[in-house]
Amino acid sequence: MKQTATLQDTFSSSRRLLEGMISGMREGVIAVDGSLRIIASNLSARILLGGAELNSQVLNEVVSHELIPEVFQRALKNGDRTETKVELRVGRDNRVYDLRVAPLTFAEEREQKLAIGIFYDITRLERLEKVRQEFLSNVSHELRTPLTSILAFVETLEEGALEDPENNRRFLNVIRRNAERMHHLIDDILELSAIEAGKITVEPRDMLLAPLVDDVWSALKEKASKRNISFENGIGRDVRVLADPRRLEQILINLLGNAVKFNRESGGVRVSYERANGFHQIHIADTGEGIAAQHLPRIFERFYRTDTARSRELGGTGLGLAIVKHLARLHGGEVTVESVVGEGSLFTVQLPDLQ
Repeated sequence: MKQTATLQDTFSSSRRLLEGMISGMREGVIAVDGSLRIIASNLSARILLGGAELNSQVLNEVVSHELIPEVFQRALKNGDRTETKVELRVGRDNRVYDLRVAPLTFAEEREQKLAIGIFYDITRLERLEKVRQEFLSNVSHELRTPLTSILAFVETLEEGALEDPENNRRFLNVIRRNAERMHHLIDDILELSAIEAGKITVEPRDMLLAPLVDDVWSALKEKASKRNISFENGIGRDVRVLADPRRLEQILINLLGNAVKFNRESGGVRVSYERANGFHQIHIADTGEGIAAQHLPRIFERFYRTDTARSRELGGTGLGLAIVKHLARLHGGEVTVESVVGEGSLFTVQLPDLQ
């Protein structure tokens, strides 16, 4: 009797030690006996399984995900480590966990089967992997289209069209356009990747805004003139902002470039400025086709286009607005858009106030 009591005391001490060890863990931890009754759990486990008290409860009765009891049962039956991925509703979010279960034996209770499971939150990793896969898929698709065109026209030239004076220059022009498109796409991919990896920094300084807008428009003036698009720089000559000149120039090149690309013939572009809500606000308005309301929430996503065919035809990479968003946020600001179909769009770049 004395030996049995000693074993029970030691077993109780071991359980208290187990509970003490898991109580401070960030991961959710559950230990069960051979009948799947929970003998120990921590706060993290209670939160991810609904917040109820778990100890002394049967696992099947407190979890709704059928895979969880199955994984514990396999570990108990086979005495092997088991692992699975489960998705649980935690509060208002769906979280993904890597559940790893292993047999657990106290030296004093070798005949009693026990198992311990640890829930590792891999939600962020799963989301990043999904983003990576989508990004690779989009990049592959975007590169495949011009590359296919280049190869087709090269083959045509090789098969005799090179000697055709009426078409050979046209074919070469198509090849050059598609090669340029690939070049621009690769440049934008590298730029966006560097920004998202934190390798790009901004060095804000006090600068005049209107001259920078003039310089950017000068680079776009030829394209705008071909479509008779007018321009108005409505920014006061003395307006100053705190920004990185090079990065702000990138923002303006993308936004003004789009204002030209997606404008109508004989349309107009106007840049204006105001100080409001603690920000310097730069407005870029165009009289183009506008953006439908269902597209507005996603317009700054990578590779998102409202009209894929037309955007590609005009030389767009689908990354320009994503770059604008990231650069604005690096300044501590934001970029927003308002648009009415058939009337035009208004993009607003917000930069922190100097004062």
